[in-house]
Amino acid sequence: MGLFDKFKKILKSDSIEQKEVVTYEEGLEKTRKEFTSKLNLLNMKHNVIDEAYYEELEDILITADIGVNTVMNFMDKLRSRVKRENITSVDELKEVIVDEMFIIYVQNEIIVNKINYSKDGPTVILFVGVNGVGKTTTIGKIAWKLKNEGKKVLLIAGDTFRAGAIEQLNEWGKRINVDTVYKENADPASVIYDGLTKAKNEQYDVVLVDTAGRLQNKVNLMNELEKINKVIGNLIPGAPHETLLVIDATTGQNGISQANSFKEITNITGIVLTKLDGTAKGGIVLAIKDNVKIPVKFVGLGEKQDDLKVFDIEKYIYGLFKDME
Repeated sequence: MGLFDKFKKILKSDSIEQKEVVTYEEGLEKTRKEFTSKLNLLNMKHNVIDEAYYEELEDILITADIGVNTVMNFMDKLRSRVKRENITSVDELKEVIVDEMFIIYVQNEIIVNKINYSKDGPTVILFVGVNGVGKTTTIGKIAWKLKNEGKKVLLIAGDTFRAGAIEQLNEWGKRINVDTVYKENADPASVIYDGLTKAKNEQYDVVLVDTAGRLQNKVNLMNELEKINKVIGNLIPGAPHETLLVIDATTGQNGISQANSFKEITNITGIVLTKLDGTAKGGIVLAIKDNVKIPVKFVGLGEKQDDLKVFDIEKYIYGLFKDME
């Protein structure tokens, strides 16, 4: 398989790319052990591609949390491709399965996983998501990453409701030596106004804005985010340049519900999938993209500061299927 040959060459080198591939490999180990061991057993059990094979494959994909609708579409495409290309061997089918996984994610689109930086003035990135998904930790890790890239970064503690949210973000700021703007018991929009004024006056490159994670009352959250977006847009035209939704991968299909709910409330430009290393159901990446039509921009593949990675579909597919080559 071309993809596997490509990564074997990378793994023989001593480069940043090699370290990235290893992080994906290790981070997806739980999913891969569960997923590819079942696929390997399936391929050993069946000599021919028949309806019994398809049914078992379908079950394996659903168990990996790829999602029922996505799996049904995938199976239809796989069946027609097998027929069209006259594929009879299960070994030959391995490559087709890997190929079709790419197609599910890419869907003839140009996938942009990079941050949309502003050409003039500070780039504003707004973070949204329910409580407990690792939003504040994600902001800290991205701030650390951007600082290491030579950018002047400012954090704004816009979650003024959750007990400990300000302290947690402030702690991250101190740890990575990045300034944090915060006010106790204040209106989030006023804190963000102060932070952005500071960012403009002191020529910061990137501003990362934390927000409250209450989804129980959509109307309140919608009003709050509208107010926040208005304040940001008035101070910095065209901002926020990114609105990233943070989802905990271990919540599985519930993550898709969260994505759909937030998509109704505000303009989401990308998804950060945390704790992907902590789940055996890493197929959620494909389900989210297929169902919500928003690209995954970052994935959490470990607890260390540098384990939050810019999402790469090739490395993800390799990490998922490595043991099937």
